[in-house]
Amino acid sequence: MEYSTATRFLDSITQFKVYEDYLDSKVTPMDLFYLKSRELARKLVELGHKGTVLSREEFEEKKAAAQAAEAAKSNTFYNRTWPVTLASAGKELKDNFLKALAEREEANRSGKMTSVIFIRDHNTLGQEVSGYIDYAHRLKTQDFEPYFSGKKRLMPGRSDLCYYNWRTQVSTSNSSPNFEVIYDDPNGLLFKNKRDKKILNVDPLSGPGEDSNRTFLQSDLYIHVVIYDHSIRTV
Repeated sequence: MEYSTATRFLDSITQFKVYEDYLDSKVTPMDLFYLKSRELARKLVELGHKGTVLSREEFEEKKAAAQAAEAAKSNTFYNRTWPVTLASAGKELKDNFLKALAEREEANRSGKMTSVIFIRDHNTLGQEVSGYIDYAHRLKTQDFEPYFSGKKRLMPGRSDLCYYNWRTQVSTSNSSPNFEVIYDDPNGLLFKNKRDKKILNVDPLSGPGEDSNRTFLQSDLYIHVVIYDHSIRTV
């Protein structure tokens, strides 16, 4: 039942071509009658005055996930020996964060490495948000070409490993195909790799753990960025 509900939700997302269409689906004729402005009606929906709604980043993330799932389902002749296509290939990257993502893309796509990205910045509504992103999982469910080309900014959402909105105080945590979230440990927030069962510690005052490295980055795109790399040993 849980799977079918999630599937129906993703299917419903794909019916909207853009985020504005999604907002319009929640605007009623009565709203337009009193507000006299579709833009204002959309803004009220986006701000949550008509109930919980997806942010623009979350909408695009879920739509991309739904499209990727559909593409994987239809491609029955997928061959794992095919060369990995890198979204960062041929891009002239200037920001340190995008360069770091490009350096890790092949390893995360191939399974040699699983990286966790911490980002703190402001969303499209000007609200400060922060969160931890499973990079390898996002690469499988999203098209990263717009991120590497500068058309979009990678931001944490409520479906990522951890997410916190400092304005609304909304907080979420979700395990991913690569990591189990451990948030009730005395040592603080931890991520347990599902393949080798090793712990990734994101506490800046502690070591990141066995086979893991922490990289602090100066970026012109974000307030605060840290990348945690966990290498998967193949014995």
